[in-house]
Amino acid sequence: MITLRPAAERGHASLGWLDSYHTFSFADYHDPRHMGVSRLRVINDDRIAPRTGFDAHPHRDMEIITYMLEGTIEHKDSMGNNSRLKAGEVQVMSAGSGIVHSEYNPSASEPLHLLQIWIQPQESRVPPRYAQKDFSAVQGLGLVVSPDGREGSLPIHQDACLYLARLEEHQQVSQPTCAGRTYYLHVASGNLQVNGVSLEAGDGATLVGEPAIALEARGKAEALLFELP
Repeated sequence: MITLRPAAERGHASLGWLDSYHTFSFADYHDPRHMGVSRLRVINDDRIAPRTGFDAHPHRDMEIITYMLEGTIEHKDSMGNNSRLKAGEVQVMSAGSGIVHSEYNPSASEPLHLLQIWIQPQESRVPPRYAQKDFSAVQGLGLVVSPDGREGSLPIHQDACLYLARLEEHQQVSQPTCAGRTYYLHVASGNLQVNGVSLEAGDGATLVGEPAIALEARGKAEALLFELP
């Protein structure tokens, strides 16, 4: 079964410096029909204006994943990390027992476009941790986040995996599913078909009971595929 989440039906916040679309309920956008899928709680499609960003703010007991689509972000946190990420990089921050961080677009002219993802952890109050990695070389389908860090992926405190699909026009990839697992696909850019259903940038789809996830790009496309408990 495939359940669509059209981009046009997402929540939207426009704050001048921030233009954000919310796949699931977040901040002032609340829809009890869209509170997340399994342990996946947030997918925010954020565009941050030059020389602006999120001031220092706290998080606790959340696995926070950032996927960079365009531009550069500057990250600082209470663990002492001070880093920059560019397009194609993935950042994982396990907030655990508590962390304070800020996110900023340091450019005077370049836009910043990213996806921010929250996944609820299996354990609470674990020590905070941070990691980032460049996955810009991924072509086809590649594992970028997992519970155990296998295949060079970044680890999180949840039995969930995140795959990056980066496809050329007409390219096809397929991923077998596991019984009892839920899958969510978010199209980051371009357009593609998932099991014969057409999706465009910003669209999402929950897949349950499908024997496999088959993706075919209609042009260049990027998508995130979540495997969830």
